[in-house]
Amino acid sequence: MARKMLIDGEMGKPDEADVHYDFDLFVIGAGSGGVRAGRFAANYGAKVGICELPFHPISSEVIGGVGGTCVLRGCVPKKILVYGAAFGGELEDARNYGWELNEKVDFNWKKLLHKKTEEITRLNGIYKRLLANAGVKLFEGEGKLVGPNEVEVTQLDGTKLCYSAKHILIATGGRAQRPNIPGQELGITSDEALSLEELPKRAVVLGGGYIAVEFASIWRGLGATVDLFFRKELPLRGFDDEMRAVVARNLEGRGINLHPRTNLTELIKTEDGMKVITDHGEELHADVVLFATGRIPNTKRLNLASAGVETDAMGAVKVDEYSCTNVPSIWAVGDVTNRMNLTPVALMEGTCFAKSVFGGQPSKPDYINVPYAVFCIPPLSVVGLSEEQAIEQANGDILVFTSTFNPMKNTVSGRQEKTAMKLLVDAETDKVVGASMCGPDAPEIVQGIAIALKCGATKAQFDSTVRFIISLPTLENL
Repeated sequence: MARKMLIDGEMGKPDEADVHYDFDLFVIGAGSGGVRAGRFAANYGAKVGICELPFHPISSEVIGGVGGTCVLRGCVPKKILVYGAAFGGELEDARNYGWELNEKVDFNWKKLLHKKTEEITRLNGIYKRLLANAGVKLFEGEGKLVGPNEVEVTQLDGTKLCYSAKHILIATGGRAQRPNIPGQELGITSDEALSLEELPKRAVVLGGGYIAVEFASIWRGLGATVDLFFRKELPLRGFDDEMRAVVARNLEGRGINLHPRTNLTELIKTEDGMKVITDHGEELHADVVLFATGRIPNTKRLNLASAGVETDAMGAVKVDEYSCTNVPSIWAVGDVTNRMNLTPVALMEGTCFAKSVFGGQPSKPDYINVPYAVFCIPPLSVVGLSEEQAIEQANGDILVFTSTFNPMKNTVSGRQEKTAMKLLVDAETDKVVGASMCGPDAPEIVQGIAIALKCGATKAQFDSTVRFIISLPTLENL
């Protein structure tokens, strides 16, 4: 029925023959995607219920919190720590700008941690108020499916509540996974890394993705010795190879020890931390070992089989282009579907779901030219295709324009760290199909460029735009 309604544009219109349900929509998971979908559905007049685990900065199978991964244990707290860590380099650079600083500048980790916790607690409250103001009924507890139109919520005291719903939306996100090696219980994931009681002096990070390089940058910026291990020749697999090399140079320039083509095989507890063994037979000593080895969809306890919902080999919920599962009354958005695992994308998917099901506006999420950023120090940001992707997908020639320059700020501070920018252009149409930047303020700059790509801008239009040449290079070769 939902699929037919979707095709003929009758979404959200009441059917007098329908069975009575407790809710028009019940959402399992109150992260970014779930909250957006629930609020927008309520604004269209739907009666909406939503459930989420009780709040805690470190998630588990029984604790989580309204706001989800991004707000509570992802983007927001991570960025706060990135800001804190970046001040270390800023203070060094300030000396050549006339600031007379003592040789030793103290840093209070507990104060930063307290401020971070204050902020995510505040945001948790804001998200709850957003739901309440939209008229969404919030249940604190663990939700799971009982059938195609029924959910069960286990409350904090163990009481089980059952509700029927015309539509059910799964928005439970994902969770970090650990490698299967001896001593893996001694390591931590990004959840714990955001809430460490003590700042480590010696940190080991396993992984080559954005979480790995971000935490390596954070801990190094706050003064720790950091060793980063990853399986490939360069970190950030899947990104543009040239930009990956720039990030690697910057990480090393900031004092991070890189160990390419190296894995960890065992962790052993010691009196003053742990011993780390690599697959090359190396031994290191560390206070903390972070496993940044990927995330998996959070579906284990949802009882999906009770409703016949299909998942893939990783446990991700399979959905169509409108976020509908193989069961017409059950939908899914966000990281639990393992499509494009970014918070703004989950928001887009939640919006499209609400428009489609309750707004009478069938809407598909658009994954083309979505900008994203890696908040290492300095950050990397991209939109569109990498050079490798552009060449692979092109029907004709691809023109590559690059610029590497010393930011004006660095010419006075003396920091030896260049900014790199790159544009990829379809030679036949002159359209820009990809843009990358690694350097200060890259995320803000690239998300502005993303609008141009979304509008189909050409290289000629980029060239004809007047730029602030004191902030950016003159870009004669771009």
